[in-house]
Amino acid sequence: MVPAENLLSRETSPYLLQHAGNPVHWRPWGHEALAEAKALDKPILLSIGYAACHWCHVMAHESFENEATAALMNRLFVNVKIDREERPDIDHIYMSALHAMGQQGGWPLTMFIAPDGSPFWGGTYFPPEPRWGRPSFPQVLEAVHAAWRDKSDSISKNTTALGRHLASLSATAPGAPIRADDLESFAGALLNQVDPTYGGIGDAPKFPNAPIFRFLWQEGVRADNADARDAVRHLLAAMCQGGIYDHLGGGFARYSTDAQWHVPHFEKMLYDNAQILELLALAHAARPFGLFAQRARETVGWLLREMLTEPDARGDCAFAAAQDADQEGEEGLFYTWTSGEIRAALGDAALEFAEAYDVREEGNWEGRNVLRRLAQAGHPVEEAALAQSRQVLFDLRENRPKPARDDKVLVDWNGLMIRALARAAAVFDAPQWLEAAQSAFRFVDRAARENGRLAHAWRGRVSAIGQLDDYASFALAALALFEATGERDYLDHAQTTARAAQRLFGDADGSLFLTAADAADVPVARPRHARDNATPSGVGMMAEAFARLWHLTGDAGWRDAGEKLIGAFSGAGAALALSPTLLTASDLLERAAVVVVAGEAGAEELLRAALRSPDPAACVLRTKDGADWPPESPAYGRSPVEGRAAAYVCRAMVCGLPTTDARALTAELGA
Repeated sequence: MVPAENLLSRETSPYLLQHAGNPVHWRPWGHEALAEAKALDKPILLSIGYAACHWCHVMAHESFENEATAALMNRLFVNVKIDREERPDIDHIYMSALHAMGQQGGWPLTMFIAPDGSPFWGGTYFPPEPRWGRPSFPQVLEAVHAAWRDKSDSISKNTTALGRHLASLSATAPGAPIRADDLESFAGALLNQVDPTYGGIGDAPKFPNAPIFRFLWQEGVRADNADARDAVRHLLAAMCQGGIYDHLGGGFARYSTDAQWHVPHFEKMLYDNAQILELLALAHAARPFGLFAQRARETVGWLLREMLTEPDARGDCAFAAAQDADQEGEEGLFYTWTSGEIRAALGDAALEFAEAYDVREEGNWEGRNVLRRLAQAGHPVEEAALAQSRQVLFDLRENRPKPARDDKVLVDWNGLMIRALARAAAVFDAPQWLEAAQSAFRFVDRAARENGRLAHAWRGRVSAIGQLDDYASFALAALALFEATGERDYLDHAQTTARAAQRLFGDADGSLFLTAADAADVPVARPRHARDNATPSGVGMMAEAFARLWHLTGDAGWRDAGEKLIGAFSGAGAALALSPTLLTASDLLERAAVVVVAGEAGAEELLRAALRSPDPAACVLRTKDGADWPPESPAYGRSPVEGRAAAYVCRAMVCGLPTTDARALTAELGA
């Protein structure tokens, strides 16, 4: 018999451990919880959130820590708590069900499901008493229990209908290859959604939407589309000066609650900062801009100061998942200031700082001030004074209690950051960033494995098995390190990872599921889709990995894999705009330039030029004399010129004439 107690203390997830002291009899997701619900003939109350989620904390304090509410939950339901970052596959299933009910998604996700895992009703945050037109959480609990007891036919109809809908979402949409005019059409449609005043897409709340802008940047390069490139620069400049950026400590928050990038939701996520860092590097590579360079260095400074895990036995560190939005139960308290605090800290320099960073006597947000830069950089003397003031405030802020950190290691998010660091290290001439990326790769490759397979989440032990996103992101990380270092082991690692993904997640048509074929605790329908969210989709990333492997190795099997994977989803019509990473992969498959640098004397200058290309579809390959690669490789037969290293730009497996001039190579690869 399962004990009538909270079982979360046995878990490793910081989010689950936050709830280990609740009077709710929480269970972790798994067969045991489903079996208990079946034995007791009770529905499951499934609560999904994550450690840095503000409204998750609010609902926990109001409801899950309340003895009376917990007693009601324990009496009427089997209660299951999931960390969405540990189990994005389960979160995807039930968030899709919520959307099918016509409700807006968000976290905490509150879903009521049958003992077989079938969803029948749900919502997000529920208040402790009726508020904002929403019923109270106890009212919801009583109503759902009554429906389960008295309206079994209605429940059955709901579960059947939702089950069919979820199964339909896992269907492929085969189609023809994506053409250049398709890419132009999708880019145009996305550009029509860009906010011309403040940058980004849409109104409040406003998210970075990094996969969309990554596609727009690549399309800007491919089609020489100045509007697409400018949209990316506008987004980056607005975020770099807005309150979504931490002007004292570096790093970007998850989103802005307003359209102007002023007041953030203060949590900082690894995946956002990885993707924004890559965009900063690409934009700076095309047109150097001091603001982008400064923000990149400050963001990596935050990463290496705040987000490194404890080193392993060999001294390597990976990257933690997130920093919380709350301090002492109050959102943003760590990051915001009163005017009086600024004056006390800065003295005579306070007025200049206040004018530069929108510090108001009455506050610019709920009586406090969210720092944002109101003007572009001024005279160097003025900027030096502002930098000194920021340092004073940073040092003072370091004495405040810090927001909690979710220090679990997520393989897919680490892969995104490793890749971003590899690119940024070359663009911003920061070799120590490349060293940090290699260290994280080694840490993950050793620790985040179980029975030889890649994991998804690790915190002292593996807590979730690997999913498609993990394999795809880690393969791309290996390829980024291969291109940055020339070390062949990284290329071998990427091919091994990609082949494992085909074996574990593949279908007969060449498409890929999100979960492995032997994942036994995935209910309802095995998820499969190519849509990006805040992170790029596993399908899109793996399509890019296949494309890069084709261009870097010349192995036609990788091209075939990429064509089949893209073709499995290319018939989605206008909905393909929701899959910008798949669109970038289709472009890369057809258009990528492979820069082969042959020889050693003078190679470093050519390699720097190649690695600093603003074109995301450029790949870099090294050879000593053209004889160290097999005949199908673009590097085969490429040799130095008169004893000096030479660069060959190869497209569609046909290489142009060599150049020994790094400036000429830069011009050929420029955006």
